[in-house]
Amino acid sequence: MSSLESSAVSSPPLPEAARPSRVWKFWGTCLWGVLIFAAMFAGQFALVACFVLAKGLPFDHASMTAAAGSGTVISLSVMMGLPAVLAVLWLATRLSGTPFADYLALRRTSWSNLAIGIVALAVLVIGWDMVSRAIGREVAPGFMVDVLKSAQADGALWLLVIAFSIAAPATEELMVRGFLYRGWSQSFLGPAGAIVLSSLVWTAMHAQYYDWFLFSEVMSIGLVLGIMRWRSNSTWLTIIMHGLNNFAATLQTIWLAGQS
Repeated sequence: MSSLESSAVSSPPLPEAARPSRVWKFWGTCLWGVLIFAAMFAGQFALVACFVLAKGLPFDHASMTAAAGSGTVISLSVMMGLPAVLAVLWLATRLSGTPFADYLALRRTSWSNLAIGIVALAVLVIGWDMVSRAIGREVAPGFMVDVLKSAQADGALWLLVIAFSIAAPATEELMVRGFLYRGWSQSFLGPAGAIVLSSLVWTAMHAQYYDWFLFSEVMSIGLVLGIMRWRSNSTWLTIIMHGLNNFAATLQTIWLAGQS
């Protein structure tokens, strides 16, 4: 056997070329965003439907609406939205060829970014509260007070705190500042356009507030979260900021509800 033939036999096979990774751009991100939102809604709807059926209630609009007003059901439905969203996000990132954590910017950030984000968000929220009091508005939205009282009556206040302070922020940030921002920021929109558009989408997701003042507040908070996502390149940071904001808002609502 010649040396050339020996070399050919002993050489290990070349590995297959890895499929190049990509980022879903504007329209791809839009389409996947619709699927992610549909999955979140389906997960939440399924929980409410199961509650109605378990109670032996008629499966109609009135029963679904009544069940959805329960603090316990709302808390559990918010939690059910998270695994549904994670499943679609996993599929979208897998098909892109980019690792899940890399695509969604699930990376650590600096303590200085965390401090800047928390202070900026605190100043913004306190400012909105001061304006709200100055024009004679209730600081806590009536929707939140009703949900909290319902959860208290069910003995499920702890469940509400977990849902609003952990599950909801994780779900929304992974979807909005994680997936939507990533794709849109690398499209013709650029980072600035992605921050604005993702904040608009996030504001629209809070339709339960049905109030221009609260919509404006939510939009401004979304812009701060978007800016910190761009500055830090970390979705973990915005999840923490969002969670702390919701936790503070829940404690504030508990205190205000106790005063009424």
